[in-house]
Amino acid sequence: MYSPPCRGNSAVRTATLPSTSRATTTEASRIAPRWDVSVMARERSRLPSSHRDGDSLGHPAPDLTYRTRLNGRPRPAAGARTAPGLRPCAASFRSSAMWAAIDGRRYDDAKGHMREAQALAEMSGDQAIKFRIWSHTGTMYRHMGRPADALAANDVARNLHITRRDPLFASLGLARQSAICGAAQDRTGTRRAFEQAQDAMLRADPADFRPVWMLAFYDQAELDSLALSAFLALGDYQTAEFHAHRCLSALRPHMRRSLAITTTRLAHAQLSQGAADAATVTAMSVSSNAATQHARVSRMLQEFGAALRATAPGSSTAQIWTEHTRDAWRTPA
Repeated sequence: MYSPPCRGNSAVRTATLPSTSRATTTEASRIAPRWDVSVMARERSRLPSSHRDGDSLGHPAPDLTYRTRLNGRPRPAAGARTAPGLRPCAASFRSSAMWAAIDGRRYDDAKGHMREAQALAEMSGDQAIKFRIWSHTGTMYRHMGRPADALAANDVARNLHITRRDPLFASLGLARQSAICGAAQDRTGTRRAFEQAQDAMLRADPADFRPVWMLAFYDQAELDSLALSAFLALGDYQTAEFHAHRCLSALRPHMRRSLAITTTRLAHAQLSQGAADAATVTAMSVSSNAATQHARVSRMLQEFGAALRATAPGSSTAQIWTEHTRDAWRTPA
C-alpha cells in the first residue's frame, strides 16, 4: 500500500488539485444563488444542527435539503450592501452539504458540493469560508484513503492568512493535518502537528469574533477527537484511548454524533489492546438511535462486530454483542 510522506514536495501537492482553483472564478457567476437578507438570516440559523446530528438516515439527506434551499429559491438581485453577506452565507450552506455527504460516504455528491462551494467562496473573498471549504476537502480525501491529496487540500487552508491572524484557525488546520499524517502512517508528523495544534489552541483568545460554524464544534474535545483518529490509524491504541477519554470528558451535550463516533473509536482501541469485554461494554453504550440512524456510526459498529468475532470467535462476549445488535438495534417495521 502506498503511504506518501506527510510532507511531500510542493510540486506533487500542487499537482493533486489541478482544476478546482482555476474553475472557481469562471463558475462563480453561474453557480451563486442570490437571496434577500431575511432568507440569509433564517437559513444561517439552521447551520449548528449539522454539527450536532451529522448525516442522519432518519430524515431527508442534508445535501438535498441544502440543494433545495440554494437552488429552489427565487433569485432576486442582491444589492451592493447585501451581496457581500449573501455569498459567504451561500458558500457555507454548500460547505455544510459537502460535510454531510462526506459524513455519509457519498463522495461523488461531496465533490459536486465542493466545486460549487469553492466557486462561491472565491466570489465572496471570505477567508473563513475559504478555510472551511478547503479544510473539508482535506477531510474528504482523508476519508477516501488519499492522504497526499488530503494534505494538499489542507495546506491550502493552512496557508490562508486567517491562520496567522487567529490561532484557533491555525489549530484546526494543524489538528486535521495530524489526522492526515496518521492516515499516512507518519508518526513523527502526527505527533508534531498535534503538539502544534494544542499550542495554537492555548494561544487563541476565546473572546475573538469567529463564525458560528467554528464556535459550534471546534474546541478541546474536537482536537482530542482528531488525535484519537490519528493515533488509531497509526496503531498506537494506548494513546488513542487516552485521547478518547479526554474527548468524552470535554464534549458538549449537544454533540451527539461526536459522542457516538468517539465512543465507537474508543471501543476499537480497547479491543485492539485485548480488552474484548471492556470494548463490548463501551460499544453497547452507543445509543440505538446513533447506531441505526447515522451511516458512519453504523458502519463503524459493524466493523467493531467483525473485529470482535475475529478476535474472540464463539466467545460469550461475541454472543452478547450479537444479541445486543439484534435486540437494541431493531427498528419498527
